[in-house]
Amino acid sequence: MKKIIFTLLIIGQIIMAATIEEIEVNGKNIPVIFEEDKRLPLVTMQFVFTNSGTITDITKAGLARFSAKVMSEGTKELGSSGFAEALEAKAIHISAHAGKETFVVEVGCLKGEFETALKYFGDLLKDPNLTQEAIDKVKTTTIGSISSKANDYDYVASNELKTLLFEGTPLSTPDAGTIESVKSIELSDVKEFIKKHLISSKLIVVVGGDIELETTKQQIGKVIENMPKGRATALKNYTASSKAKESVLKKETEQAYIYFGSPYNVGVDSPDYYKSRVATYILGTGGFGSRLMEEIRVKRGLAYSAYARADISKSSSFMTGYLQTKLDSMEEAKKTVKDVIAEFVKNGVTKDELKQTKKFLLGSEPLRVETMSQRLNRTFMEYYKGQEFGHSQKELELIDKLKLKDLNEFIKAHTEILDMSFAIVTK
Repeated sequence: MKKIIFTLLIIGQIIMAATIEEIEVNGKNIPVIFEEDKRLPLVTMQFVFTNSGTITDITKAGLARFSAKVMSEGTKELGSSGFAEALEAKAIHISAHAGKETFVVEVGCLKGEFETALKYFGDLLKDPNLTQEAIDKVKTTTIGSISSKANDYDYVASNELKTLLFEGTPLSTPDAGTIESVKSIELSDVKEFIKKHLISSKLIVVVGGDIELETTKQQIGKVIENMPKGRATALKNYTASSKAKESVLKKETEQAYIYFGSPYNVGVDSPDYYKSRVATYILGTGGFGSRLMEEIRVKRGLAYSAYARADISKSSSFMTGYLQTKLDSMEEAKKTVKDVIAEFVKNGVTKDELKQTKKFLLGSEPLRVETMSQRLNRTFMEYYKGQEFGHSQKELELIDKLKLKDLNEFIKAHTEILDMSFAIVTK
């Protein structure tokens, strides 16, 4: 069964059409998100595997990211160098990366090389370079990268905050893993990860460029035919700790790095999600003019910048923020963060703040759908979150009509963000 939905985006004088279809391969309907764009002779495609990112790192932290790096080592037949040289000769780019919830293998090339690119793409999925040599190489570079971040105190504080908020879950560990966990990863672990996750039952295809839809579907279908079907699994949801905690790490530093976070009871499917966008922009996402920046930098001069944002996904939802300050103003900065957020929850926002936020969010919308990549990603996220196609546009209409009273009622109802945990790196 095929489903087609269209949306039109006017960019200058060019009308862009985004579509969502389903193609049947081996008895499985595979979603294909597609946009034709003939302005440049380029093609880009992603195979997105759901519930296959770092959130699946239950036994060995960093396994998803590690496996993605191994997938970027080419095929077993050609090896890392041979595969890279073959792609370079045709100006083809193929890579893999793991996000929190998804694992992505992508390809980009000139229109005339798309068929060749698909061959190499299919070869990589069928016969990745799962050799001990590739494992050892990735292990060495990964451990080196993690070691180099030991003195990156933003990285250290951020990971410590995740431990406080999500202790005992896959979200509590660094996405890249730890030196100890990466050392423990074996070839058999990567083989099992790929066997379990790079399957058609978890697949969503995102493709766009100077190509024809029907021909592209046939070409993609041939690649998917050779993939194992496997079995999709439900994505787990983890709740951030409501117990306020604090962890202070002593390092040789001339600055205090303050990271804070709290639970936030707003899901991706919440009808109030658009209110959250407005509220968090005013509190700390909006840069200069946001509450945190105004109080911490402008009025008190405690930091060069201070931010807070909502991290809302299918697997978790929490509020997080950060700032750097002088060692002797650490306690004042921490207290100011608490005070600003408490005042925000108690009294909400002003009419002028709402007006200015609407102006920015609505006025900057064209910049968020300026490129084909942005439009494809937006359509993918709507589909992935189970939202109605065109949801983003409807959300803007809701923001435009949002009343101050309704926004402040929403803000005052979310007292859970006051249960803040702090991860601090100081001298």
